[in-house]
Amino acid sequence: MSMQSHLAELERRHAEMERKIENANLHPSTDSLELAGMKRQKLKIKDEIERIRQDVTLH
Repeated sequence: MSMQSHLAELERRHAEMERKIENANLHPSTDSLELAGMKRQKLKIKDEIERIRQDVTLH
């Protein structure tokens, strides 16, 4: 997988997590631990995106 396609996939997954979090926030019965887990996963994806972007700009 090329770096660009990997980055595009991460960005897609990040947007998907954002939609899931927004949807979960619309339902008062959403488990707070599940929501926190989704937010952590989204942040992890964002961190990986930023790391890759830094690597690309340094090389």
